[in-house]
Amino acid sequence: MRALTAVVGVLLVLVGVVWILQGLNVLGGSVMSGKPTFSVLGGALVVIGILLVTRSTRRAGTAAGRGPRL
Repeated sequence: MRALTAVVGVLLVLVGVVWILQGLNVLGGSVMSGKPTFSVLGGALVVIGILLVTRSTRRAGTAAGRGPRL
């Protein structure tokens, strides 16, 4: 399950970066090109993707006073 979460997180980061570049009109040829809304949405995807990757790669342990996950 952790590997799947990490893969989804990486995909979200990649899609978010593409959306940011399209929204800033760096990547052309799309309906999304030159529309700042997609830059904001892409930034949100990047943040969510980073959170998923860090959460999936973080060690199970004593976070928040819990013992190891079984």
